[in-house]
Amino acid sequence: MKTQNPLLAYILIGIGVFFLLRELKLPIITDFYSWQTFLIIIGLAFLIHSYRSRNYEHIFTGVLILGIGIHLHGATHYHFWIDHWGVYLIIIGLAFLIRYLKTKSGFLPGIAFLAVGVLFIYSTAFHAYFYWIYDGIALAERFWPILLIVLGFVLLRKGK
Repeated sequence: MKTQNPLLAYILIGIGVFFLLRELKLPIITDFYSWQTFLIIIGLAFLIHSYRSRNYEHIFTGVLILGIGIHLHGATHYHFWIDHWGVYLIIIGLAFLIRYLKTKSGFLPGIAFLAVGVLFIYSTAFHAYFYWIYDGIALAERFWPILLIVLGFVLLRKGK
């Protein structure tokens, strides 16, 4: 009998291993008994599925979920971890670039997200030169619901 959905199988295997290791209470991996580990498991399942099936449409999703899981785990458990929102842009950029290696699409967005993420992270060190970035971000944080409303109307209009 052929497996109908190997992605679901990989996720179930990963979650099973997680709970088994949790029951065994191995002291070396106690930091991984957290919800961030589920993101890491799901991201790895997407990547394993993509590479084993040679269908690379899930590489972006896998790298994105894996990267967010690793970042959230690192920010929670390690004091040296960079906890800046620009890291999410870097993760998106890396997801585009890793997908580019297999599909040959997404190189320019990957470089752009990577560059902007690095710029935002290091802009705090050069605050005198990049103060305008934080003014723009403060404005965007205040009025982001308007963007959602406009996007919703555009999608409604486009559907007609």
